[in-house]
Amino acid sequence: MSKIVETDSELEERLASRLLDVLIRAGLILVLVLLCYQVFAPFLSLMVWAVILAVALYPLHQALARRMGGRQGGAATAIAVLGIALTVTPAAVLLASMGDSVQSLVTSVQQNTLQIPPPRESVAQWPLVGKKIYGFWETAHTDLPGLVKSLQPKIGDLAKTALAAVASIGGGILGFVAAFIVAGIMMAYGSAGARACRAIYARVFGAARGDEFTVLSTATIRAVAQGVIGIAFIQALAVGLCLLAAGIPMAGVLAGVVLVLGIAQVPALLVTLPAIIYLWTSDGYGTVQAAVFTVLLFIAGMADNVLKPLMLGRGVDAPMPVILIGALGGMAAAGILGLFVGATLLALGYQIFMHWVATNPARAPARSEVEVPVVETAMADLEAAPTNAGVRSET
Repeated sequence: MSKIVETDSELEERLASRLLDVLIRAGLILVLVLLCYQVFAPFLSLMVWAVILAVALYPLHQALARRMGGRQGGAATAIAVLGIALTVTPAAVLLASMGDSVQSLVTSVQQNTLQIPPPRESVAQWPLVGKKIYGFWETAHTDLPGLVKSLQPKIGDLAKTALAAVASIGGGILGFVAAFIVAGIMMAYGSAGARACRAIYARVFGAARGDEFTVLSTATIRAVAQGVIGIAFIQALAVGLCLLAAGIPMAGVLAGVVLVLGIAQVPALLVTLPAIIYLWTSDGYGTVQAAVFTVLLFIAGMADNVLKPLMLGRGVDAPMPVILIGALGGMAAAGILGLFVGATLLALGYQIFMHWVATNPARAPARSEVEVPVVETAMADLEAAPTNAGVRSET
């Protein structure tokens, strides 16, 4: 009896010792993961953007590398330089033009040389806000310095907000430049990266599902990227044609702004609504003409809401609503970066869930599985029927 008690106590001690070892190891691993995350967190957004750009541009990189005699590094460098140029140049021109316009406006207000045209009488007839807009416009026309002085506190807050927005845009541009550089390095070593990605997915989801989830993630990122850029280009082209047809000044610049806004998932109505206001407040358009161009600009500004469900998710082994909901939900949660991450995560989650549903061991057999034995039994009965009838007749 004493030996049994000693054996049980030794077993408990061994189990307690092993449990303590497991808990200590798990705690050390958790501490290591937290420290690694703290070190990597400042670069997390940059690396995610780099992965998205590398995955989206890798087919172009391979095509260019074949034309360059298989030079993977040269093709990656060319794409990175071209991407940086296409990102920095329009942004620099736009910011410089915006700065010159603001400086000119401030100088004109300070020297009282800015002339605001008088409002049209029809402005006062606009529903809800017509009288307020007419009164504010009339005050700006007759006494602009007094109006600016009365709005000085609000103008100061608006200037701070504008400076913060410009600083944020500048930081975003620098981050995009860094992301293009890292993406170029990833594309140069794309084969090794693809093998590593497959190995990670195979380790997490199993060897049978590793390749499938790798292809799904890659296709989702490319579909969202192509859908976003394609939709932005189509919408910018439509808005630009409408602006040119309406004769609105700087139609090409405004179309470029729509393209940038579309890529950033900002509504194009920020450009089309001021253009519509210009149509109704300018003396160069009749009522019918202004109404026609208003409808066209409004449709062009809202075209992305129709094109997104049609173009997002093409070529992806997941339903389009899943990709669309993931992209829009991710964008609402984390901005344009969440557009790609949300769509990819929801597509993977959908596939995992549906695979779990399909492999239910307790599910009822499919109808086809039940009908085949029934049909075979019925055919056997029919074949045996004449024989049985003959036996009965002989009897």
